[in-house]
Amino acid sequence: MNSYNLTHLKALEAEAIYCLREVAAQFENPALLFSGGKDSIVMAYLAKKAFYPGRVPFPLVHVDTGHNFPETIEFRDKFVKDINATLIVGSVQQSIDEGKVVEEKGFNASRNALQTVTLLDTIESNKFDAALGGGRRDEEKARAKERFFSHRDDFGQWDPKNQRPELWSLYNGRKHMGEHFRVFPISNWTEMDIWQYILMENIEIPSIYFSHEREVFERDGVIYADSDFMNKRDTEKVEKRVVRFRTIGDMSCTGAVESSASTLEDIINEVAAARTTERGTRADDKRSEAAMEDRKKQGYF
Repeated sequence: MNSYNLTHLKALEAEAIYCLREVAAQFENPALLFSGGKDSIVMAYLAKKAFYPGRVPFPLVHVDTGHNFPETIEFRDKFVKDINATLIVGSVQQSIDEGKVVEEKGFNASRNALQTVTLLDTIESNKFDAALGGGRRDEEKARAKERFFSHRDDFGQWDPKNQRPELWSLYNGRKHMGEHFRVFPISNWTEMDIWQYILMENIEIPSIYFSHEREVFERDGVIYADSDFMNKRDTEKVEKRVVRFRTIGDMSCTGAVESSASTLEDIINEVAAARTTERGTRADDKRSEAAMEDRKKQGYF
């Protein structure tokens, strides 16, 4: 890694740490949204750095769809223990059992969209006034509209046309009772930045980011991991392939890529040559042209 990349990553790190400290200074009860994916891992790692030698001053919140990759849950529990953080879990299954959401049916059913209600309930029940997320502007066009401090109204909704200016890195966290903020300290990072930072800092990540043999099947050009959650057609045959995952979400909507990348250096080279974004394998983003923006307006991450 050359000196330019090191300087670039250190500048991004400093920007994110400044934002994290602003959250601690401006809000009374913030939380860090933690999926167990690479972006939230980097976020939690940066928070640990920002407040060292003290503990991370806010809990980690995971919205559990019940359809997670087993490797993700195993990593989540180990990571939380290693950094001595508090973990709060919101359950989509509980939201279904309580009748707050209705589970989708059919071959393309997913619990991903159902997370919105569970997330808003978790924020409300714990009285969080800010929720830190690992969203990046390069991921998807709706996320490119986000500010660092993203205001949400008392229904948890986002209005992309009514965001506050952030000139000279001044963040305005003022809000009325019942409102809260989503905060995105790594907004200016790219997927490549994330991987290079993970390599530079030697950060541990879940094993499914690296190539491994797995039972999968293909649907509409997307490779899915086989599981009991997936309702397969008779024509969809399960086979073993060597794959890895560029992004981690609900198993029902997260696709894999065929890959031989077994090291961080291999992943960086693969990402450099890729011509599709990491969310190109996410079926939930393909439901409509504005799928992500519609979910965000309803209170999604």
